[in-house]
Formats: sequence, C-alpha cells, structure tokens
Amino acid sequence: MAEYDVIVDGAGLRDASARLADGAGPVAVDVERASGFRYSQRAYLIQVFRRGAGVFLFDPPAIGDFAPLADAIGAEEWVLHAASQDLPSLRELGLEPAAIFDTELASRLLGHARVGLGAVVEDTLGITLAKEHSASDWSTRPLPQSWLEYAALDVEYLVDVRDALQLELVEQGKTLAAGEEFAAVLSRVPKPPRGDPWRRLSGLHTVRGRRNLAVARALWLAREEYAREQDIAPGRLVPDRALVAAIRAEPATKRDLAAVKEFNGRASRTQLDRWWTAIEEGRAATDLPVERVPSDSPPPPRAWVDRNPAADARLKAARPLVEQRAAELNMPTENLLTPELLRRVAWHPPDPMDADSIGRELADLGARDWQIAQTAQLIADAFVDSVHGLDEATETAS
Repeated sequence: MAEYDVIVDGAGLRDASARLADGAGPVAVDVERASGFRYSQRAYLIQVFRRGAGVFLFDPPAIGDFAPLADAIGAEEWVLHAASQDLPSLRELGLEPAAIFDTELASRLLGHARVGLGAVVEDTLGITLAKEHSASDWSTRPLPQSWLEYAALDVEYLVDVRDALQLELVEQGKTLAAGEEFAAVLSRVPKPPRGDPWRRLSGLHTVRGRRNLAVARALWLAREEYAREQDIAPGRLVPDRALVAAIRAEPATKRDLAAVKEFNGRASRTQLDRWWTAIEEGRAATDLPVERVPSDSPPPPRAWVDRNPAADARLKAARPLVEQRAAELNMPTENLLTPELLRRVAWHPPDPMDADSIGRELADLGARDWQIAQTAQLIADAFVDSVHGLDEATETAS
C-alpha cells in the first residue's frame, strides 16, 4: 500500500500548487466531507491529480487559504464525479473551475447502467476500486492511511476515465449535449432556502393540528441551533423519528417527555431542558403554521384526470414519446428531459402549442438547447393529438 502525506500548511500548498501548474492536461479534483457526522458540508479533504504532477491531498481546515491552488489550476478543465455535490464545498474555499467534465453525468448521457465512481472506473478502465470508506467521518484526525489511499485513488484514474468517456461521447454524437450539461452544472445558481425548512422533518405527515406543527417547528429550530453550535449532524443529536415521537406523545411535563421511550438520541436527555423549552415555545406560539403549504408546482399526476382532464391527456400523450426518444438516444429519460419540466408544460401549455412556443417555455424552465431540440416537436405533436383524442372521447361519451 502506498503511503500518502496530507498537506496541512501554506508552504506545502504553495509547493504542490507549483507542481500542479507545471503538469499537463485536465485536473482531477475530489472532495471528502463528513456528511451525516457534521452539521456543515465543508470539505475535510481535497484530492487533486494532474498528469506530470501526481496526486496531492490537502487538509482544508488546517490550510484555510487556497489562493495558490486556485491560481495554479483555476483556468484548467477540472474532472469531477458528480460535480454538483463537490462544487459548493470547493467554492467555500475560493476554488472555482473555468470548465468541468463530470464523469458521472457523462456516464448517464452515455446510457451506462452503473454510474457510481467505482463502477465507472471498472467499466471504462477495468480497474476495481475499494469503496469501503465512502461514508466515513472525514473530519477524523489523523486520517488513517487506508482512508488516504482510498481518497487518492478517487482522483488517480479520473483523467483516464474522462478520456475514455470523451471517446464514447464522440462515438455516440453526444459531445454537444455533454458540453451543455457540464456548463449548466457549473453555472447553476443554488436554490434559495426553503421558507419552512422544518417541514422536511421526516414523519411530519403523521403530526396533526396546527398547534402540534408549531411544536414541531420549535423543536426543529432548537435542534438546528444546537447542531450548528456543536457542528454535528442534527440527526445524530436527536433523530427525526424521535422528535416526531415527542410531538405525538404531547407530554404534559418535562418528566413526561423524558419518559417517552421513542424520544432517543445522544442529546435527547443531556439537552432535555432545551427540548422542553422548545415544546413550551411551540405551544405558546401565536403564529401557528398552516397544515398545508400552497405550491406553484402542478398536483400529482394521479389527480389530473379529475382536476384537469386536458392536461392529463397532454401528459399521457407526450410522456411515452419522450421516453421512447430517450431510449433511442440510449440515456435515462430524466437526463433527456426532467419529468418535472414535462409536467409543468403539460399543466400550463403555451398558446399556441407549437414546437417554438413549447421550446421557449422549456427554456424558461431551465431546459438546455439540446434537450429542446430533441423533445419540443415531439411534445407539440403529442399535445395536438391529445386535443383530438379528448374531443373524440367527449363526442363518444355524449
């Protein structure tokens, strides 16, 4: 097993950055976080590889300022696997690529059955990577050598994978589509925070009554505050199911709360005062949350036939055609066109329902040019056919 050193200071960063600047070709980059262990999504290890330079492992909390690395490789193409997961953590450190190649996204566009990093490396290069440390707590210090080897291998073969996938993209005529997808990932603006993030609480659908929802909100906010203070994942302090159990039990006293067997977790008893205070605040709240939040999204398709028969007919006519085109292109339907976009344009179609209007509507919703070129005419034809079919069904029924 190779021995790997982690760079932990500015001098080491500057030396590594100079060597990477002297390397050749694209730069492979990966990030290890401590998801499920820490509250933040910060990077706890950054791995970088470039031909002619080698593999370098960086300790972000210890280094802090990554300006030398940004200067050395910022203008190069970065090769990442599932880039949308790593880019936010990299940007927190001032590390921003000029262009990317996403090996996971490329694999999806190429119709690969398996798109995890280990599977893609094996399918393209015939090399098997051990993936036993993917869910480890990367905030651990010192990091074991077996973990460092795993992390290094995540980037050591990534440029070779990129080259193999690029050849496949050329063979399948998908380089333009891939380029647009990579650019979209790189330029995507983060979604604004949800107005009521506490509604993500798993099991909240079992809680009845606005007063109990106010308690749920107060408990969730109390847990978030404590998790942020401790930099520990909220669910490791008190799991969602435990919070919901406490809400549904409706304890009359703090002692009753402590007696709820399902109210468990490492901080359920040590922070009992905190949770009881939150329950009391929720019960005393005057701004009670509504039980159902209005949404600008279309309702679930199963309800369309009763609520909007014309939209239901449009969706049922267009969906199989889009699925067929995806099969012809050898890619998942969701990569050809996100189902949500098709539902939105079927629920509120443009007038007229021609390919140009539908294309503009899809573009406004975030579809890329290549997706529109492949689907807009199909959808327009399906929508027109659905009108005729609905008219015939109405005439038959009458």
